Amino acid sequence: MMSFDFSAIVAALPYLGKGMLFTLQLTIVAFLGGLLMGTVLAVLRHIQMPILDKVIWAYVTVMRSIPLIMVLFWFFFLVPVVLRALSPTGMSVSVSPQLTAFVTYTLFEAAYFCEIIRSGLLSVPRGQYEGAKALGLSTWHTFTLVIVPQALKAVVPVMVTQAVILFQDTSLVYVLSLTDFVGAASKIAQRDGKLVEFYTFAAVVYFVACSLFAEISDYLRNKRQARGSLRVPSAVAANVGT
Repeated sequence: MMSFDFSAIVAALPYLGKGMLFTLQLTIVAFLGGLLMGTVLAVLRHIQMPILDKVIWAYVTVMRSIPLIMVLFWFFFLVPVVLRALSPTGMSVSVSPQLTAFVTYTLFEAAYFCEIIRSGLLSVPRGQYEGAKALGLSTWHTFTLVIVPQALKAVVPVMVTQAVILFQDTSLVYVLSLTDFVGAASKIAQRDGKLVEFYTFAAVVYFVACSLFAEISDYLRNKRQARGSLRVPSAVAANVGT
């Protein structure tokens, strides 16, 4: 009869903690970097500069059409080849697994955040642009002080959901031989022969963390809907008028 022994998890907590620390570091850096880059890309697309818009569209489309694990492989193996080809001396260049993970996840998330933020920009009433223009604000100040803050506020629940997906996707760093939380649990589980115990523990940790994120997302969504309901009469009147 199969018996379960979870006592080994207690002894492995320091190693699991290091794995979780890397998971959180990667999640935070990729989230903030992706959000910043995605916001810039979204604004540039929103301004509708023909050539630049097509370039950004192509970037976003490619990133959203390819599995993250393939992007990790490409960056890790192809970037050194490209850098070597561009080097005047032909010197070989290596990219560390850590750098690959942080850069790749950031670039990958930027594509998703670009579309998320762009949807927020499209939700900002046209009158906000006209009001900023009437106040004599430049395009830079119009977006940084008026438009982007409102767009970000509108898509906070979606950004939280994307953060959950990113948190889960960090487990893919195993292809780079990096040790995140799941990787740490897997290594000890195979070493001690306690696969069920460690994978169950990892699943519980992810379930609790993602459930917490989901509650935050639902709270923010409900809070925004409650605020939006106060503006329904004016919104309906505006729609009737059009």
